Amino acid sequence: MAHGEWSRREFFRRSAVLGTVTIGGPVLLSACTSTSSGDALQAAKDAKKIKLGIANEAPYGFTDQSGKVTGEAPEVARAVFKAMGIDNVEAEAVSFDQLIPALNARKYDLVAAGMNIKKERCDAAAFSIPDYSALTALLVPKGNPQQIRKFEDIAAKKVKVAVLSAAVEKGYATDSGVAEDQIVTLDSQDNMLRAVTDGRVYCAALTDISLKDVLAKSPGAAAEVTPGFDPIKNGQPVVSAGAFVFRKDDNPLREAFNAELKKLHDSGEWTKIVTPFGFSADNLPKAGVTTEKLCAV
Repeated sequence: MAHGEWSRREFFRRSAVLGTVTIGGPVLLSACTSTSSGDALQAAKDAKKIKLGIANEAPYGFTDQSGKVTGEAPEVARAVFKAMGIDNVEAEAVSFDQLIPALNARKYDLVAAGMNIKKERCDAAAFSIPDYSALTALLVPKGNPQQIRKFEDIAAKKVKVAVLSAAVEKGYATDSGVAEDQIVTLDSQDNMLRAVTDGRVYCAALTDISLKDVLAKSPGAAAEVTPGFDPIKNGQPVVSAGAFVFRKDDNPLREAFNAELKKLHDSGEWTKIVTPFGFSADNLPKAGVTTEKLCAV
């Protein structure tokens, strides 16, 4: 998810409803209220309450049909803050491209939306340690009879692959030798699934997280997701990682959050929390992948 990330987020994000919701509870519409202009960590501990921003995008952070805020990032954030003695976690939904501006305008204390760590974003805000690694995967027919696992296999066996319009997977495919006439561009994840199950393409390429979410919502579909991998672009593996986002002047809050997030990663508790959202232990950040390195790319 390199330079096409904004396009994909724009394409997939749901219509955001501006308001405040309490994780685990009903939607509570209210006027925007600024968070503390002082020490955000101490303010949260004193109030036993913190507010986060989401983009209403499954499976990263969204409001379900019952009005509950859930998803990988809000659930991980709730576990982190519980360990910090902060039990009341509220969320405000805004459009993805407004998450950092609204954070810096003090509408909430952090962003919990599975946001990829990128240099231009690091210039505007401070990221936590990497929370997860977003691997690329392929949606293939059940049993994967052609044994296609990477873009190079698609090129070698000359099968057709579906990609999303404006997403980065087309570039990954062509960089790996996939011919243009093997690539079919579609407008939604659902159409990608249908194209595979109908046999119009052999496979579809997207992140393993998104493809697992598609299958989870289509039980019984005659398809499966291959193990995730890092695609090759310009001869180098492309590593993508998502994280939580803080204001640059909220280092105490970010550092305390990082300490508890690392404990979740190391203990295996993180995997238990995120499995319902299509994540797995394979999505744990890779050794050597740091926020500092990703911010420099």
